[in-house]
Amino acid sequence: MTQRFHIVTMGCKVNQYESQALREAWRAAGLEETDDPATAHMLLVNSCAVTARAIRDLRQRVSRLVRENPKARIVLTGCAAEACRDELSDLAGVSEIVPQKQKTALLTRYAAAAASPNTTVPTEFHVTGAERARGNLVVQDGCSHNCAYCIVPRARGGPVSRPADAVIAEARRLLGSGVREIMLSGVNLRQYGPDLDPPSDFWSLLAALDAALAPEWTGRARLRLSSLDPSLLTDAGLETIAGCSLVCPHLHVSLQSASPGVLSAMRRSHYTPEQIQHFVEELSATWPRFGLGVDVIVGFPGESAEDFARSEEFCRALPLTYAHVFPFSPRKGTVAAGMRDDVPPQEKKRRAAVLRGIAAEKKRTFLHAETELDAVTVALESAGDAASTPATTARGTSETYLSCVFDQTLEPSLVGRLIPARPVGVRNETLVVTRITP
Repeated sequence: MTQRFHIVTMGCKVNQYESQALREAWRAAGLEETDDPATAHMLLVNSCAVTARAIRDLRQRVSRLVRENPKARIVLTGCAAEACRDELSDLAGVSEIVPQKQKTALLTRYAAAAASPNTTVPTEFHVTGAERARGNLVVQDGCSHNCAYCIVPRARGGPVSRPADAVIAEARRLLGSGVREIMLSGVNLRQYGPDLDPPSDFWSLLAALDAALAPEWTGRARLRLSSLDPSLLTDAGLETIAGCSLVCPHLHVSLQSASPGVLSAMRRSHYTPEQIQHFVEELSATWPRFGLGVDVIVGFPGESAEDFARSEEFCRALPLTYAHVFPFSPRKGTVAAGMRDDVPPQEKKRRAAVLRGIAAEKKRTFLHAETELDAVTVALESAGDAASTPATTARGTSETYLSCVFDQTLEPSLVGRLIPARPVGVRNETLVVTRITP
């Protein structure tokens, strides 16, 4: 009997990438994937540990899976399995906990038994395709920076980089499989390259990747940058972006705070907010319009009203198109968990609401400005279904990272492709577009 598996992925783009690598290896070995957890023989939960809420969500998800399929073998892996194993020892129904550092063993452990003698089972993560229309390519794993609030180094260990030739080869495989947007991801892209021989850095990797792919793929595919540490926003970055033809006009920056004192307490004094402001201003010469997102933590221990005012003023000054705002919550196992949490919960919520309101207003302004354009390019994620109840139309993501909804359904064969479209309006913080036909 063919063994069936179901994968639940929680957390970041790196986890999504590793789940895809496991999925491809198991399928190639003859295992069958099912969308219904109740029909699986094995349930894999690829976990996240970045916040206490992630652990609560994990517990709830595992409990639900046990209820849906009490006979299945449930395997827990990922960052929570590495960093929070003791916390999860009481999880009922889990058959095995595989720490993050041993996750690659899952490539062979379940595939080998099902594989035919001529099947080669991979022993490290790589992908050839994507489950979603927009692909993901991990170029770096791990981090050694040890920010005061972050448990990731404990979960994933130190930085490990992939050589440029391996990254280029995987990008070509993804493009060959039909993927037309590839996000370059990593745990900390700032730490890409020093461990390679010869040493490299992220901007050198991006330049090499764009140069290798551009002759064939300019105008037909694109690259998107994942979250960047502000220290990467240098003159070398500006020069590299200006020389690339495939990179989407979109940046996501891990700001966290605009207060030097708070950044120091966070162990993030290796950059200044002014560095971000300068980069953004200079970048407009290359990208007259671009999407800009930031991560911000409010209510970090010791954040005064004046500290928050700095972040508020800074966010008002930036040309933001969205922001991910997180009220601080102590994470067991981090330095910040031992700090005096002196900002009241209601004040944390208020500060978060202020920054979210600023970002929402700026997003609305950006959306309406986009309606003045003759065309945007949408990575199509769904073709829509006129026969469903209610009927749905096509949707996707623009080059500036705006969610787009078409005013029509499109052919399913177009999913994953880049579709020229004309903006015609705004609906529920989404750009409404219509396809421009050749």
